[in-house]
Amino acid sequence: MAAFRDNASVHRYEYNAPEGLSFAEYRDVGDVRAIMHVETPAQAQGRGYASKLMGEIVAEARARGLKLRASCAFAAAYLKRHPETADVQAP
Repeated sequence: MAAFRDNASVHRYEYNAPEGLSFAEYRDVGDVRAIMHVETPAQAQGRGYASKLMGEIVAEARARGLKLRASCAFAAAYLKRHPETADVQAP
């Protein structure tokens, strides 16, 4: 069963799935959480885990009142494809 968590001790979100761990490294810059890098293991690619991870990150940002900034191509593309995330995107 897949599980999402904020592994704050290493500054990354993690999404554990049967095929392996997908993660998104982040850095807090003032009151903005910058998503620096998103990665999914090769055996799990193409199954939507990175998108599910980003969806969980957006949900957590909303719940915690955080703003997000994408500093990697995947995160930027995800936020662009999902205009409903505008409320959590940093200007």
